[in-house]
This record gives sequence, structure tokens and C-alpha cells, in this order.
Amino acid sequence: MATSHVDPYQRSQDARRRVLEMAVSLREDRGGGSVDHFLALLQDRLPSWLSMLHDLSHRIGKGSVADNLHPIARAGIQYYIDVQSAALPAFTSPNVTVRFRQAVRDTGLGPWTETAPLAAYLAAEQRIGRVRADADPEATARLLIAGCFHRAYVEMFVGADTCPSREASAREVVRELRLEPAPSAPASV
Repeated sequence: MATSHVDPYQRSQDARRRVLEMAVSLREDRGGGSVDHFLALLQDRLPSWLSMLHDLSHRIGKGSVADNLHPIARAGIQYYIDVQSAALPAFTSPNVTVRFRQAVRDTGLGPWTETAPLAAYLAAEQRIGRVRADADPEATARLLIAGCFHRAYVEMFVGADTCPSREASAREVVRELRLEPAPSAPASV
């Protein structure tokens, strides 16, 4: 299966460049504000997170799908804990929120940058029979991301001691996607 691969370094640099473009659009009149802090974290964490998602293309047909997705879920939880804690104070102003939405559109750094490589991986695994035929790769990608986001949200607001560990949560998120094809019934003799 031929897959076009972008140089991971170039992809990371592109993500950093696009975050900087967002920063120009969102720049507060004074430096060091919550928006600056959020954008600095985003510039640092987003390229690594996207790189992990894109690297799934190298795992197609290797290992188990669940084993391939588990580190993604674990990293997703960590990514959202890091980034969302800085996002909350940054978006207290409706003006900043509107400008951020426009900057996301202008730079192409919306939620699809996370779900597209994950959905592509799931679709490829589905084509070779390692993911259920009736699974929707795009919806499944959104569900995995949502599970990671929710786990991070719970930890940020009510504490890590109120929910399963990050490791257990990552395993739960992947397991409950129920991606494995149903076992074939033995042929009757």
C-alpha cells in the first residue's frame, strides 16, 4: 500500500509556523498574557501530538490496532491536560474567542488536523480487515479524541484521584471503541 509521507520534521515546522500565524492574529496589546501562554504551549505541544497521529500510518497492519491506539490515547490525555489548562484563562474574552476561531480557519489548524490522520489510519486498518467493517473511521477518530479530552477535563476540574489513572483511562477509551472485527464462525463440516 503506497502512502505519501511528509517529512516529520517538516510537518512539525509547518504546525509551529501555523501556530505563529495564529499568534499574530490573536496577539494581545500587552505581552505575557494568558493568550500568549496558551499559544506558546500550543506551539510546543501541537507538533509532537500531530506527529504521533501521523506516525500511525507506519503501524498499518502491524501489531494490534488496540496496541497501536493505546499510546495515542495516553498521549492525547497528556496533550489535553497540558494545553486545555492554558486555554481556559485565554478564552475568557469573547473577542479573543472570535479572533481565535478565525485564526483557526485561516491557518487550517482546526480539530480536523487531529482527526484526519487518525481516521486515515483506521480506514486503512479497516480495508485490510483489522477494524470492523461497520465502523465509521471519522466518527471513531472523534470519539477517541473526545475520550482523551474528557479524561483531561475531569482531572483538571475535580482531580486525578477522582477517576481511573491516565493509563487505565487510555486503555478504556481504546477498548470501548470496540474496533476489533467479530470472530468468524467456524465453518461447519
